[in-house]
Amino acid sequence: MINIDFNELVSIDSKYKNIIERVIKSTLIKENIKGDIEVSITICDEKEIKEINNKFRNKNEVTDVLSFPLIKDISRMNINEYNVLGDIIICLMKAIQQSKQHGHSIDREIGFLTAHSMLHLLGYDHIIKEEEKNMFKKQEEILEELKLRR
Repeated sequence: MINIDFNELVSIDSKYKNIIERVIKSTLIKENIKGDIEVSITICDEKEIKEINNKFRNKNEVTDVLSFPLIKDISRMNINEYNVLGDIIICLMKAIQQSKQHGHSIDREIGFLTAHSMLHLLGYDHIIKEEEKNMFKKQEEILEELKLRR
């Protein structure tokens, strides 16, 4: 069972919630993650994400998405237990702005931010160039499967 806990500090259309849910489920299937899983999603505005970014990352700036994984090593996750993967915080206004900048739909941007964050919750990162290539390839595969194209 996958439990997605939405916290809407900014109201979001059910269409976007559905995209977020589909991306989360697709990511878990693609990564062969089984068992009872929970992911927390917070939708917020620029002021809120800036405060969170400053508090937890020491960056006093607006960002599009933040990921806070709760499981250090996914390979040691027990499928017989209830597993809370972590928190994803999406700035809706930043997602809308970026979709316009990149010339694609808000659907695609919301999907991209969710896939990117889910992979972070599952232990992926993009600090090292080779890891970045792998992570970005997986993101694109997830988005392509869901037809969230540029």
